[in-house]
Amino acid sequence: MDRVDALTDVTGLRVGHARLAGDGALTGTTVVLAPEGGAVAAVDVRGGGPGTKETDALDPLNLVSRVDAVVLTGGSAYGLDAVSGVMAWLEERGRGVRVGPDPSQVVPVVPAAALFDLGRGGDWRARPDAAVGRAAVEAAAASEPGSPVAQGSVGAGTGAVAGGLRGGVGTASVRLDSGVTVGALVVVNAAGSVVDPLTGVLYGRMLEGRIAYPADPVHEAALERLAAAEAATAERAAGYVRPQLNTTLAVVGTDAALTKAQARKLAGTSHDGLARAVRPVHLMHDGDTVFALSAGGREVPGVDEFNAVLAAGADAVTRAVVRAVVHAEGVDGPGGVFPSYRDLY
Repeated sequence: MDRVDALTDVTGLRVGHARLAGDGALTGTTVVLAPEGGAVAAVDVRGGGPGTKETDALDPLNLVSRVDAVVLTGGSAYGLDAVSGVMAWLEERGRGVRVGPDPSQVVPVVPAAALFDLGRGGDWRARPDAAVGRAAVEAAAASEPGSPVAQGSVGAGTGAVAGGLRGGVGTASVRLDSGVTVGALVVVNAAGSVVDPLTGVLYGRMLEGRIAYPADPVHEAALERLAAAEAATAERAAGYVRPQLNTTLAVVGTDAALTKAQARKLAGTSHDGLARAVRPVHLMHDGDTVFALSAGGREVPGVDEFNAVLAAGADAVTRAVVRAVVHAEGVDGPGGVFPSYRDLY
């Protein structure tokens, strides 16, 4: 099967997005659906203000070894209601940890993390709920294996902002010489910036080698437009909170057969990809969280091979951040003015 340079290049992983409908709503949910039987999972939380669910279950010391889905959602802690819709969908299909003699007696394991986008559409009470979560998991289940993933202002990235710019969803993958695939899906919603203020270049692109720098007049005009957008947003109280509250979320997946401890290491080193692409990162007003999923059976025979998986996770995250920002679309609404990178450059 041809690669689509996305998390879905990892066999068994599917992605679905859903957006909350209605005037004043600028938020949504993204679900990464694991294959039947689940995926080995771990998490690493480094932001100072996380909003999460079921992350303790992923500790290598604890009982649960596999998860059925991961939910990334807008709506801050309120948006974690979306998990209920995903769990209900899984329960109806008998997917989860079996806890009784009847096959229907299951408890789906669905860890989740939320980002702050309250009020960015104008309505402070517009938050993803169980219906949005269900719509996102249904979209994931309906997708074909290995399908391209919609990027930009979709799903959990619908109301995302990064340093005043419109953030969003991005994804990328790496195929190692060993045949192992490592993919990442990131929702960029950072208190820090994704753009070098001296040049206008996306930080994440600095690792790509040859860079096309914007002309000085273009960069100066972009800075002026961004400052004007921030001033306009400050006048629209529903979408403006001081200090800025954000959170960047990621799911890194691989078809390498990892233990929970190895998956935890992958989640941790994948944060390096965020640090390359967002500056500063992991602040007290972020809730930066990375999940790692092992959804396959490709053997990782030694430390060198595992190191390659770790490095690929960070690289995929960096590239996914760039794609999220480049695919995002600017918005000018009652909750604020959030231009896209393409609008400015």
